[in-house]
Amino acid sequence: MKYLNFSTVLYSRPQPTGIDVQCKLQHFALISYAIDPDRFSQIIPKRFKLDTILVHGHEKALLSVVPFIDIDFTSACYPFPKFNMGQTNYRVYVIDQETQEHGVWFIGTTLDSWTVFVPRFVWLLPWHKAKIHFDCQQDHHGNYQSYKMTTYSEWAAAEVHLTQSRQEEWYYAGFPDLESYLVYLTHPLAGFYHRRDGKLGTYRVWHDRLHPTPAKLLHAKFELLNRLNLVSFNDQLKPYSVLIEPINEFTIYLPPSALE
Repeated sequence: MKYLNFSTVLYSRPQPTGIDVQCKLQHFALISYAIDPDRFSQIIPKRFKLDTILVHGHEKALLSVVPFIDIDFTSACYPFPKFNMGQTNYRVYVIDQETQEHGVWFIGTTLDSWTVFVPRFVWLLPWHKAKIHFDCQQDHHGNYQSYKMTTYSEWAAAEVHLTQSRQEEWYYAGFPDLESYLVYLTHPLAGFYHRRDGKLGTYRVWHDRLHPTPAKLLHAKFELLNRLNLVSFNDQLKPYSVLIEPINEFTIYLPPSALE
């Protein structure tokens, strides 16, 4: 793994147009697992390769479960109603072999909103309706004394319980330094996925540098990861790393497009 620097990936926000949206992401967490790359052989298409790291001498792919609440989800260009909704993304870090761009491959997303019909049926994204409940308590420093998220979904039911203190230590084995780890995990701006019609799709986001801090996992049960034979229920209790940021802001450029 080479050194990665925010100075080479940060840029000013492209001007939103049309139906682009902006929102804040509250209780943004990254629960990441280091996984044998062979387990993705039937998931990642040939155009992409896994952006792997060496962890204690073993090649690993990283997958992150990313729960958060969309706050003030609205048009980036025009007056429009604002929506709040829970969401969880399941993403794997990849490289587009045609462009050499680093991004994430979305296995799929759960969304707690009636608006899920737009990405699912209009744009054919692999998004699934769910009921998502957050129960989070923070201390006066902003650290999470308790972070609980529960997802009720036929496609990807989930439970996670995190905690955080000012003494949590960073863990980034396989990366040359902390900045490289943070660029890799928090700053892919291109997303790729299999559309519901089987074609490859993509969309882009923009955000400034994120500032998550490490946390500790107390409990996790991600039905999707176990069903796909990616991470067993037992191994889900041993994540590679856990990060939380209380809130950040994203711009999402729409509509998504097909790659083929």
